[in-house]
Amino acid sequence: MWPSQLRPGAAARGGRLGRRRWSLAQIRRWSRRYGNQSIIPAWRAGIADSRTSVQGSASNGRADHYRSARRSDSKSNAGHSASITYDDPRAGHDLITAATSQTQLDPIRQATDRSADTPYTAPVGTETGMSSGVLIAGTSSDAGKSLVVTGLCRALARRGIAVAPFKAQNMSNNSCVCVDGAEIGRAQYLQAQAARVVPESAMNPVLLKPGSDHRSHIVLRGRPCGTLESGEYANGRGHLATAAFSAYEELANRFELIICEGAGSPAEINLRSADYVNLGLARAKGLPVVVLGDIDRGGVFASLYGTVALLEDDDRKLIKAFLINKFRGDVAVLRPGLEELTRRTRVPFAGVLPWLPDVWLDAEDSLAAGSWQRQRDPMTAGLRVAVLRLPRMSNATDVEALAAEPGVDVLITGDPRVVARADLAVLPGSRSTVSDLDWLSRSGLADAIQARARQGAPVLGICGGYQMLARVIDDPVESGRGMIEGLGLLPVKISFQTDKVLQRSVGAWREYEVEAYEIHHGIAEIEGEGESFLDGCRRDQVWGTMWHGAFENDDFRRAWLSEVATAAGSVWRPEPHAPAYGARRETMINTLADAMEQYVDLGLLLSGTRVAGRL
Repeated sequence: MWPSQLRPGAAARGGRLGRRRWSLAQIRRWSRRYGNQSIIPAWRAGIADSRTSVQGSASNGRADHYRSARRSDSKSNAGHSASITYDDPRAGHDLITAATSQTQLDPIRQATDRSADTPYTAPVGTETGMSSGVLIAGTSSDAGKSLVVTGLCRALARRGIAVAPFKAQNMSNNSCVCVDGAEIGRAQYLQAQAARVVPESAMNPVLLKPGSDHRSHIVLRGRPCGTLESGEYANGRGHLATAAFSAYEELANRFELIICEGAGSPAEINLRSADYVNLGLARAKGLPVVVLGDIDRGGVFASLYGTVALLEDDDRKLIKAFLINKFRGDVAVLRPGLEELTRRTRVPFAGVLPWLPDVWLDAEDSLAAGSWQRQRDPMTAGLRVAVLRLPRMSNATDVEALAAEPGVDVLITGDPRVVARADLAVLPGSRSTVSDLDWLSRSGLADAIQARARQGAPVLGICGGYQMLARVIDDPVESGRGMIEGLGLLPVKISFQTDKVLQRSVGAWREYEVEAYEIHHGIAEIEGEGESFLDGCRRDQVWGTMWHGAFENDDFRRAWLSEVATAAGSVWRPEPHAPAYGARRETMINTLADAMEQYVDLGLLLSGTRVAGRL
């Protein structure tokens, strides 16, 4: 039986929404912001109490000034470069500024310099009874939570708010190494860049890296910490929850606002009792919750309604707003559904985000990996790259820099015929090297790779992919299989060690400097003749390296791809004025932030938090 709040046809009239009084300043603000295209009528959308209404009126002039400044900033960022550029995951956190005044940079520096031993001392805090953060939950994986958090972090950082991202637990094989050697999820690294702060382990205290369908490797505060079996997932994570809650408090004591990202769906009722990343976190830390739905999948109203309907009463009270993502079309067609869902659930909509075709970098999980393929036109491709879709593919984001090059078409595939026809075949990283090597043999892909090597067609192996290209692999650690044969395409022996290598690396290929990072148990020993390639080696047209992120170095990437194109008989050459990869990332982040400002009511989204009066 439906709870009374959710029973179809139950009226919200006379409830909190129906009784809301709106000040003249608020009505004017809504009119300026949304005009005739408002997707949320002012009489329905506000959940702010009288205190917030007064604060909103007082800050109206400041908001107008900021909107004007943001529009000017957006125009200056319309191209491939931005007026403020930042480091990428290889270069630390130094700010590089251009055409930006000292006054504009001060709040950014304050946020960036907020180190682990710096307490937060601004005149707001948990003692005010307001929340130190907000949780962005989603109706499913790949609903867009990571990108929404990224956009919010940048939008708030541009306003001078000291903001930090947080994901209590991330299950992903896409990760990055911080400057202190801590390993965190790739998405949280990007979100920290968006917030203009130094990435650290507290932002992703628990990282689970699936090694099989029944076992995940635990990374706790950036370091390996055993494994988690599938049977332990529901009730064997108490120590992980404790570490996650402690990490949240560390951040909350140093930053004004924590933008938390949920995992999967908050309505996974089979896991609720031990949850610490969705509503378990929200309950423990008093966080308002925003539920995000992906309309591109279809059924967004049912997924939003069903999510709320499955929650317990105390959890349901935490849901403060809905948000729809990836909308294409006329919002007016959607508006009746928004109003009806709000009437049935008493949860207002904070906004409808449009489909953003140029946002695809740094995918977090396997559902999103290769999302950039939808943005490419294979008819214009001059260089075809086939990336093997390994079952336990890790750090697939390595090939995003290749895909960003104009005229390079990258396809993630498991088809040996596609691999055979490509100009370049890439074996990406793997969280289970020996198991994925067995899969290559069963699928026919191993034969396709060996045939390419015999024909002199380019092959690249990165980390786990490099290990598979070796002559032999000795693995008593990850698979327990001991000594096995590799593909035998490089004169290398791989020996797995218990200690995991986590470090930033700097080197060169020919005259090109390269900065990268390493995440591996396998140690490569070159035992025969082969040309040096970064930390690894090359023989004929087979290349191997342990380094992740190497192809984000623009000059190196373009020079190496040019050599590959020549070997493959392709006429492709890099465009001399193509934007740098780091600039494209910054453009993406700013695009997300602009969308948050334009299409989302940030006052509603962050009402009840300790920065609400400053929006």
